[in-house]
Amino acid sequence: MAAASCTGPNTPGAPAPEWASDSASVRVAAGPQYARGAAWRFFWGTHYRDIWATPVTAPVLRLATVLPGGLTPTRAGGSYQSHTLRLCTDNGREFVLRSVDKDASTALPAGWKRRVLGRLMKDQTSAGQPYGAYVAAQLAEAVGVYHTNPQLIFLPNDRHLGKFRDGYANALYLLEERPEGNQHALATFGYSPDVVSSRHMLAAIHLQPTAQVEARAYLRARLLDMWLGDWSRREDQWRWASFPQPGRITYRPIPRDRDQAFFLFDDGLITRLVSWFVPKYHSFHATIRPSTVDGLTTTARALDRTLLGTLNAADFRQQAEAMRARLTDAVIANALKAGPTETRDAIAARLGPLLRARREQLPELAQRYYQILAGEAWVVGTDQAERFVISAAGPGALRVSMYARHPAKPDSLISERVYNRKETYQVNVYGLAGDDIFELVPPLKSGQIVNIFDGAGHDQLVNPAQTLSTIENITWYSSSDGNASRNNTGLIIKPNPDAQLTSNSLNWLRRYNLHD
Repeated sequence: MAAASCTGPNTPGAPAPEWASDSASVRVAAGPQYARGAAWRFFWGTHYRDIWATPVTAPVLRLATVLPGGLTPTRAGGSYQSHTLRLCTDNGREFVLRSVDKDASTALPAGWKRRVLGRLMKDQTSAGQPYGAYVAAQLAEAVGVYHTNPQLIFLPNDRHLGKFRDGYANALYLLEERPEGNQHALATFGYSPDVVSSRHMLAAIHLQPTAQVEARAYLRARLLDMWLGDWSRREDQWRWASFPQPGRITYRPIPRDRDQAFFLFDDGLITRLVSWFVPKYHSFHATIRPSTVDGLTTTARALDRTLLGTLNAADFRQQAEAMRARLTDAVIANALKAGPTETRDAIAARLGPLLRARREQLPELAQRYYQILAGEAWVVGTDQAERFVISAAGPGALRVSMYARHPAKPDSLISERVYNRKETYQVNVYGLAGDDIFELVPPLKSGQIVNIFDGAGHDQLVNPAQTLSTIENITWYSSSDGNASRNNTGLIIKPNPDAQLTSNSLNWLRRYNLHD
């Protein structure tokens, strides 16, 4: 990939960096092009234009000498906004450079749309806080969430860039560890022996029940996302620290790419109108309205339903209250000292009061978040043989238990949760592959919709009910691949409209936004 440098000599009109006398550092603004007049700011927002246009001091990265043996560029990449460069030491340790400046216009198709809208989209990069990643890392540490450790650097026109020289020289970057592979020496990745992608983790937990994600750790990370106003948390924005133990493996989340933390978009006339129609563009203000939580969390909705389905309202409340207690005024003030000295006071003055105000709303935020996820609940099996037991749990309540089937010993409980009609209107049970048993224990008249998707394998649905009145609102979506049922009284039976998607763990991955 060869892209124009984000800042520096290749950017038309950009001031040249001011080099220190010893050439060890430079002074340069991350985005002087975002400085705009009053009329433009009125329509398109003030955002963080002053921070982008402020020159900051950054150390110069010398690839040959920054570490013993140096760093060698190996691969270019990036998302639809930023571009990255992967670096490797001579002993295989990997780092990544992520551009401070972004360009969302590259997401537009080439042609008139990019010509007409490209400059406007590029200008809206100023809605992001250019140095928010440093603050976010400190706050993640305070609440026990794994994180990368970004450092601001300036990449000069270094001959060791080789073929990447034209596309990457003379710009500001975040240099950080690449969260992948063996990280046994790094505390902020949990000393994990193997950090993996979201694709790897999701394939593992749906292949067999002995692989699981620590749901409370993921919930804590998601509450941190919302507190920081970071709406861009799709599946490829995560890595997973794995911890193998005899007979099982556990995963804990590592959020990455904090480009949209502290996002401020709705402070212009036109951008405010846009935010009404694109709810995920949540702007970082003192008050988090409950009505905005849906949009703020939408990019990771499938991941949330998958990984948080075993937790109840009390779990959400407990994590939120624990986070609020740990995020003291002193912790917030210390985190705001991160980043360039030239912008530190301005960032602290702007973000400090907002972070303190939003902290007090964490329990309410968690409650609303729980309500959104609880409305439509997922129970997802694996490619191994499981037994799903659906039974009554009192008036207006339903219990779903999932067991691992063992041919020569009793089945073992994997998960169990009670769903209340006041919170949950629909429960979807996905068996995936394996010879599964779906066992109904009537009476089942909670008033909730239950959809059973059997998946691949020779599945059985067991229904001992003899009268229609004992079962309501239960639909079996059968794949018609040799499945069997004992008594269909009271059941609605339909062909599975997503037979391929729900057939096994590999096809199930299409549920997620995976580009890693």
